[in-house]
Amino acid sequence: MLNKRTTEVYALGQHISMSAHKARRVIDQIRGRSYEETLMILELMPYRACYPIFKLVYSAAANASSNMGSNEANLVISKAEVNKGTIMKRLKPRARGRSFAIQKPTCHITIVMKDISLDEYIDTDSIAWSQKKKKDTTMSYYDMYSNGGTWDKK
Repeated sequence: MLNKRTTEVYALGQHISMSAHKARRVIDQIRGRSYEETLMILELMPYRACYPIFKLVYSAAANASSNMGSNEANLVISKAEVNKGTIMKRLKPRARGRSFAIQKPTCHITIVMKDISLDEYIDTDSIAWSQKKKKDTTMSYYDMYSNGGTWDKK
């Protein structure tokens, strides 16, 4: 029987203080690219959104090498998405005791990386046959009369 193996790892950054529109401008450039190419692109782009995305890509690669033992050269960004987060509402003091509302948007960024060297499906029958153990058939003798039995209590 074929079972699906997890070949994907992800990193999630929540409540990053920038608008989702500005982060999407960078995410659209790196989607579908390899890990090493992505790092070069993010280092050279002049946008403020590049630094938190760089940290997330680096974190997803560290998750892949830690959890699956995969090499960074085999990683590809399979999915990258940006969602709107909560909006922080602040007040700015203005003239004559008035205040002006300021909205500070946040976003949630998800980076999913896939290891292209691993097979997506695994044959569980061959693993089951190789890992079968022999059952332990030793029997132990239990003598209920040696400890007095349950009916000798007064």
